[in-house]
Amino acid sequence: MTELEEYYNKFNEDKRLTRRHGRVEYITSMKYIHACIDVVMKEKNEAGDGSGYTGTFTPADIRILDVGAGTGRYSVALAGEGYDVTAVELVKYNLGILKSKKSSVKAFQGNALNLSRFADSSFDITLLFGPMYHLYTFEDKHQALEEAKRVTRPGGRILVAYCMNEYGVLLYGFRDGNVKQCLEDGRLSKEFKCVPHPEDLYDYMRLEDIDALNAASGLERYKIISPDGPANYMRPVLNAMDEETFDLFVQYHLSVCERQDLIGAGAHTLDILIR
Repeated sequence: MTELEEYYNKFNEDKRLTRRHGRVEYITSMKYIHACIDVVMKEKNEAGDGSGYTGTFTPADIRILDVGAGTGRYSVALAGEGYDVTAVELVKYNLGILKSKKSSVKAFQGNALNLSRFADSSFDITLLFGPMYHLYTFEDKHQALEEAKRVTRPGGRILVAYCMNEYGVLLYGFRDGNVKQCLEDGRLSKEFKCVPHPEDLYDYMRLEDIDALNAASGLERYKIISPDGPANYMRPVLNAMDEETFDLFVQYHLSVCERQDLIGAGAHTLDILIR
């Protein structure tokens, strides 16, 4: 069993996404998934999907691939809305939980670097909401993006989530008192860029790193957002809010999550690409 598998055997992703900081991320991500679905549905109904079908497309005609699906928080919810969802998950423990939910999701064990079980242009929307967190080299990240590109039809959307460098430096470096040791052992460069080590489990990116990956894969950005904004920095504050105030915080976050001056400062960034 790998360190990553051992980690996720203990990590409860469903629980994380039901806590308030996780709810911000989930609500925001689902908003943009649905926005992409709406665009793809409109485009298919106006121009077809290349198959020759000229009728009206329904949710069941929207094919979604969730790579790194975890325990199925997104894929099961989307399948429940009537979409044709396929999930790929590396960790057998997570896959078992996903399958136990008895949804219509077609779930397979696999990883983002090899999606060879799927033909080219098989999906309208592809989600990469976890794999990039745990790939440490440019080459592996590029391979994952290339595979997502291959299985997504032209005109489809690819949504890619990343963990961000400044969040890692501020929390695990300065808040937790590890910054000096990280500089000494090479886990931080002198420019305060996180240097990935597989034993750390997570990799952290800056916007220029994401831009370089997109350029290498020839993918055009549709939008880039911060799915959680300051939520991870504010966990105790969010937890102390009454529900009405928390709802106002979510409204505030949704109103600013596309602001370019804020993207990159949160724990995660969600890059939305046009195939």
